[in-house]
Amino acid sequence: MHAALYVSKTGLAAQDTRLTTIANNLANASTVGFKRDRAVFEDLLYQIQRQPGAQTTEETQLPSGLQLGTGVRVVGTQKQFTPGSLQVTGQSLDVAIDGRGFIPVLQPDGTVSYTRDGQFHLDGQGQVVNASGLLIQPAITIPDNAETVTIGTDGVVSASVRGEPAPVVLGNLQIVDFVNPAGLQAIGGNLFLETASSGNPIQGTPGENGLGSIKQGMLENSNVDIVEEMVNMITTQRAYEMNSKVVSTSDQMLQFITQNI
Repeated sequence: MHAALYVSKTGLAAQDTRLTTIANNLANASTVGFKRDRAVFEDLLYQIQRQPGAQTTEETQLPSGLQLGTGVRVVGTQKQFTPGSLQVTGQSLDVAIDGRGFIPVLQPDGTVSYTRDGQFHLDGQGQVVNASGLLIQPAITIPDNAETVTIGTDGVVSASVRGEPAPVVLGNLQIVDFVNPAGLQAIGGNLFLETASSGNPIQGTPGENGLGSIKQGMLENSNVDIVEEMVNMITTQRAYEMNSKVVSTSDQMLQFITQNI
């Protein structure tokens, strides 16, 4: 009965963590480029009281033994990089990656982070930045006399400039990919950092070698499915209630023993 209390305690803690993950997913249901998380569980060590396959006689063996589990733990959270739906905005500096890939963003300390949030803006010098004012990499500057900005599916950025008969190429919007995107470290602000688990960034031209293409005037919505998260929340609540019931039942059994023995 004491063991049941400890096992149910691990269950309560695990379901609480899962609910936190679901809450974060729902909170970011409208965040551009957001990728949902899921909690990953694993069972804890087992107390082997009778070894499976042990000899009971010279000619017979235990078919399954006696193994008592000690509970569950959250071993990690996993980002799911399934694509979100594309929303047409019509804004020239809004871009979406249709497929695999991330856009490099320069951090204040000089390191490079990566994002799928394509809501870009101009700063006071005409440089293309994200919503937090961080420069995209490589840097692209839009001249003051630019009338229209065009971003091709291959990432080429050009602008129609007053006095110029032909569009002027301003730079290239490059994207990178990783062997294991789920290994990236989320740091908030719709940004990720490279880790040993993600592998090194693989740079390429949009639309080539398995990389996604650039869609101008569109944004990638969050891949959170509200209905799925609501169902997960209900199952999490029920699992939490059942673990709470185990605690209550164990307490009642202990109370019965102390009162009657």
